[in-house]
Amino acid sequence: MKTKFLFILLLFFFQAYNLLPQNVERPKLVVGIVIDQMRYDYLYRFNQYFGNDGFKRLMDEGTNFTYAHFNYVPTYTAPGHTSIYTGTTPFYHGIIANDWYDKSKEKMIYCVNDTTERSIGSNDVEGEMSPKNLMATTITDQIKLATSGKSKVISISLKDRAAILPGGHWANAAYWYDSKTGDFISSSYYTKSLPKWVIDFNNRKLADNYLSNEWKLSKPISDYQISNPDESPYENDVFSEGKTSFPHSFSNVKPQNKYGVLESTPFGNQLLEEFVKAALKNENLGKGNETDFLAISFSSTDFIGHAYGNYSYELEDTYIKLDSQIADLLKALDKQVGKGNYLLFFTADHGVLDTPSYLKEHNLPTGELNYKKALDSLNQFSIRTFGDKNIIENFSNNQIFLNRNLIAQRNLDIHKVEQDYADFLRNTFPAIASVFTRDALEMQTPNRMSTNLTLNGFNPERSGDIAITLRPGYLISFMKKGTTHGAPYNYDTHVPMIFYGWHIPKQTVNTPVYIVDIAATVANLLNISEPSACIGIPLIK
Repeated sequence: MKTKFLFILLLFFFQAYNLLPQNVERPKLVVGIVIDQMRYDYLYRFNQYFGNDGFKRLMDEGTNFTYAHFNYVPTYTAPGHTSIYTGTTPFYHGIIANDWYDKSKEKMIYCVNDTTERSIGSNDVEGEMSPKNLMATTITDQIKLATSGKSKVISISLKDRAAILPGGHWANAAYWYDSKTGDFISSSYYTKSLPKWVIDFNNRKLADNYLSNEWKLSKPISDYQISNPDESPYENDVFSEGKTSFPHSFSNVKPQNKYGVLESTPFGNQLLEEFVKAALKNENLGKGNETDFLAISFSSTDFIGHAYGNYSYELEDTYIKLDSQIADLLKALDKQVGKGNYLLFFTADHGVLDTPSYLKEHNLPTGELNYKKALDSLNQFSIRTFGDKNIIENFSNNQIFLNRNLIAQRNLDIHKVEQDYADFLRNTFPAIASVFTRDALEMQTPNRMSTNLTLNGFNPERSGDIAITLRPGYLISFMKKGTTHGAPYNYDTHVPMIFYGWHIPKQTVNTPVYIVDIAATVANLLNISEPSACIGIPLIK
């Protein structure tokens, strides 16, 4: 009796002082939404056209960080998604570009290509993919680790890299769009066969339904803010119509290209949203005992931005439609999980340069290095200085890879060779803003701050020997139509960052924050360990 009394007394004592293990409070579901090629200013530039239930709901009811930036270069899709989910930069996570030169294989490789895997859901090579090149863990990996693999992680995008890299190494599934078939597919890295619900979704042939429609403006053309003519010389004729003005029809597109062209329309985002809602329901996300994770990336914005530029009716209409699609997705999340029961973050993988031809027309700074002329000049310098143009092995992603074996055979000093090229580049090409040698970069340590974006984007194992950045507004090769991204300047680094839902206060914050802070913030809110190479900090208490 005395022993029982002491046990009850001790039990009361421990409970009173919170010393017994407590259930960790977590949301039922974490949702990551990444918009491909969305500049921060789009939230305000197109705000007058938005309803109250999409972008405005996130901005008004969540924590809106208005000065969020990427802290490395190049600002591309693969490193962008990877940095968001790992909380670190290419220096540590290793995804230095979409494609990069592999020094050991002496050829360009694709960031997620893996020929040891096979396609699931198609008979082509579109599914021969995996996250094997990813050097660090992701926040999605960490939630699996924290729950002994019990959490479910599903990652979805039109682009393979935008589905695979956010899903990390341990995702239950990653799905992406096959532009040859119009279906969503996967890789044998994740599964031996598609789930029945994915097969059923593909059998609905929604892509075919969209192909039978025209892309029409959401509003009368006079309601749009753009003052330029709809028929613009700065836009690509994506639909082979002999024009670039609305409406757009698929009727002139070659049959083998139609599913690919679909991605360059708002129908691509709509198809993705429908697939996400099917996954949400059929995978019972947010219904289990552990926190699940749904990673979503909308890609059509990037295809459209590249093709038409950001002063086009096409881009503006895409965001008007995307606002409704986001609203519909939030409504589905409310129904499935319950408002306030899910934690959501919203951001972009990079921004974009103002349409170069538009800048040029208005006498704003823009221009080019001219890749071919620069490479020819470098080769001539190699012959004059070192007696062999093959000293340069590769020039890609604003990096020069030197042939170290040839340099050693010629008894040249690699450190002097690097510096000689750096001096030549700096003194010869006015379009170049800065030049960094491997020697200089390897003497420094990257950090969360944007002190040196080239250093943060440099990976000692995979990057080249010399890295350059261009002047603001400048490109390697000038684009007469459309636009692109990849620079270390605000137009490419400044993106939206909003946290919404579970335990998120309503506030607007304009202090500088960085994209690597997203994973750290989610980890802190969930009380789990941050990703293995994370250099971000928690932003919400």
